[in-house]
Amino acid sequence: MNKNDKSKRSRTIKKDYRNIKQFPVKQKNELLAFLFEVFPKQSRNSVKSLLSSHRVSVDGAPVSQFDFKLVPGDTVIVTSSPIRKKTRSRLPIIYEDSEFIVINKPSGLLSVASDTEKGSTAYRMLSDYVQQKDKHNRIFVIHRLDEDTSGVLMVAKNSSIQQKLQDSWNELVSKRGYYAIVEGKMESPKGTIKSYLKKNKQNMMYSSKKAGDGQLAITNYEVIQENEQYSLLDVNIETGRKNQIRVHLGELGHHVVGDDKYGKPSDPLKRLGLHAYCLELKHPSTGEVMKFSAPMPKEFSILFGQKK
Repeated sequence: MNKNDKSKRSRTIKKDYRNIKQFPVKQKNELLAFLFEVFPKQSRNSVKSLLSSHRVSVDGAPVSQFDFKLVPGDTVIVTSSPIRKKTRSRLPIIYEDSEFIVINKPSGLLSVASDTEKGSTAYRMLSDYVQQKDKHNRIFVIHRLDEDTSGVLMVAKNSSIQQKLQDSWNELVSKRGYYAIVEGKMESPKGTIKSYLKKNKQNMMYSSKKAGDGQLAITNYEVIQENEQYSLLDVNIETGRKNQIRVHLGELGHHVVGDDKYGKPSDPLKRLGLHAYCLELKHPSTGEVMKFSAPMPKEFSILFGQKK
């Protein structure tokens, strides 16, 4: 694999976030009242000016209204320079109603803010989008996809539905389907991988076979198509652990293409070969079964000689 090729498609310019301040929210509050609490030594006018000068964001999405509602789990971020809202007119929206928005997240876009990126995230894009309709609107994270994984990503429009889903996620979700392209031919056309995933000091996940030594992770796969170099898999996960699919398939000796975090596989797609194509779940209040799908990326199909 040519590392120079990989670097060309990665972000080469990172903003300097050393001078920002981050404050976790532990209870419901309004934004201005929260800022008064975390900046007790500053005058009220100087604290208000943080909002009027557009230097405050919630989980990376800029907010300027004093009475913006905060909930536990939010992170308020204060920057040294203004953060401007962007008009969002063309988003890859799969579905939207009064409670949810579901998008086909592009590869290379973070779901939420990270230590090295606060602004260019799916959360920020969707926050800007809903606040174009009403400045008090907001969204709430339900689940996440890895930065380089594309596909179905759902957010909530209120904290009540978010909490219900997160509290019973494994019971409510009946299917989380992914397309994965891995190196080589699988030894078996289908299989199940079960282990306990742990994080090391480098923030990398790895498996333990000892029961209880980490978080239980179960991955099911089936070969859809293969050629001399690669296999296209239909992967369904019974648990949603960090980097679960990438770790499990890599430990079988079949790394996901483009995954230079857990191996050194080839990079024929110029992106990670992982796409979340299906999310099926039961609505926590009505019991209605909801199914959302995102089509296979064309570069996946082309690699196996399929039509665009």
